[in-house]
Amino acid sequence: MKKLKKVLALGMAGAMALSMAACGGTGTSGSTATGDTASGSAAASGDIPTIKWVMVGNGMPSNYDAWLAQVNPYLEEKIGVHVDVEVVGWGDWDTRRNVLVNTAGDYDILFTNLNTYTNDVATGAFLDITDLLESTPDLKASVPDDYWDAMRVNGQIYGVPAMKDSSITQYLVMADDAFEQYAPDYDPTTFTDLTEPELTEALQAITDGSGTAAFPLSSSAATYLTYQYDTLGAGIIGMGVKYNDTTGTVVSIFEQPEITEYLELLRSWYNSGIINSDAATAAEDQSYKAASIAQGWSGAAETTWGPNMGTTVSVAQWGPTIISNDSVRGSISCISNNCQYPEKALQLLEIVNTDTYVRDLFYYGVQGENWDYTDDTKQWVHKNNSDWSMAGYTQGSFFTVTPDDTYDFNQYDEVEQLNAAAEPSVLLGFSMDIEPVRDQVQNCITICEKYKSELLTGTREPSELVPQMMSELEGAGFADVMAEAQSQVDAFLAGNPPAAASAETAAE
Repeated sequence: MKKLKKVLALGMAGAMALSMAACGGTGTSGSTATGDTASGSAAASGDIPTIKWVMVGNGMPSNYDAWLAQVNPYLEEKIGVHVDVEVVGWGDWDTRRNVLVNTAGDYDILFTNLNTYTNDVATGAFLDITDLLESTPDLKASVPDDYWDAMRVNGQIYGVPAMKDSSITQYLVMADDAFEQYAPDYDPTTFTDLTEPELTEALQAITDGSGTAAFPLSSSAATYLTYQYDTLGAGIIGMGVKYNDTTGTVVSIFEQPEITEYLELLRSWYNSGIINSDAATAAEDQSYKAASIAQGWSGAAETTWGPNMGTTVSVAQWGPTIISNDSVRGSISCISNNCQYPEKALQLLEIVNTDTYVRDLFYYGVQGENWDYTDDTKQWVHKNNSDWSMAGYTQGSFFTVTPDDTYDFNQYDEVEQLNAAAEPSVLLGFSMDIEPVRDQVQNCITICEKYKSELLTGTREPSELVPQMMSELEGAGFADVMAEAQSQVDAFLAGNPPAAASAETAAE
């Protein structure tokens, strides 16, 4: 395992002008550079390639043209590129993304994540950037080697991970007003696991007193219950390897004793009203939750989780902090295999990840309208409003963003510390090649998804539902998938022996 490097928030050093033959996009502009550029660059030639970037968010910004008027002259001067961003709404994202990927659609850079990355690579949608990264040294240096390894599929790199909460830390998030009113005898910061009897007692008191489910869920369900298992990039939520199991044993996740205990707990909470009766069919999460599990960092209690619910919250970490392929792949920018000028597309990703001014424009919006620096030192940003509809996590590194002055601390300092201290999965850098069992994998994914909502909300009895699901999985070739996965994991670990686990292993 390569030693994790400290993540560097590097500035762009020097001009990055390359020949027009090494750049690309979906269109061009006749404008010329406003700053110094090398002779023969795209900017100097007067032919500026436009890179189209498609990402998910809250739809197109209302002041998009004003934003382009700020960002494109800067990009033109620095790297001889313009950008055209399409922000697709959350509800339309899956359909739009599928169309783009399956029809070789009109895009140069596409947001993706762990749910689709490996399969899209297998279809040939994305460019292999392994060697191309040498042309963007600042970008390469800004991401630790282990994180680049997490992006590998069959040994090659097809995407740029956003350096954010790239490790997984789960927190039990509890609304202070609910505990103060209905469960004042319980200190929410002392809970360390969902199975503690005192937590159930507190949640029952809140449910009974408020008449509302204290731990509401939606059909997206409590998938975090399995987060300590590396799912190998296969996409089957019921198959994986415990993150610290140095033997690399591939297991049926929903048949593991600790997962069974959590499933039974959810069922008991559902029966007692702690979980809402419509959880398996509810399309949206409730905005207010007396208690929930959320991935993030403790500072998010003050910056995000509490404000989003209109109250203050207390948090307690649940489980270890882990780095795995899945955690690193939470936000990825991939270059289309049909991009005409991939070098320029990668330069755009480099400057977004390493140049603070560009990063602030993408993250906060139009300077002078959505935000501005508080003084000439440019150490803090003041947000004038929250109207900017691009989702910051889809774009690039959190660690290059200038913190806003709403709080007197930089919340991303904690994120960086969590990443640095996280325990790596024994399979960091491994992705299963599903080709030998592609049909079986797809069938197993479909079956797991069919059962997920009812199983992971407590809606049905797990002692009945899990055997029923496993029977269907076996009929779909689950044993073949498990055997193929084990063979590949064994081969990977033979060449990449893991260090001794620092925590209890799956066998314990």
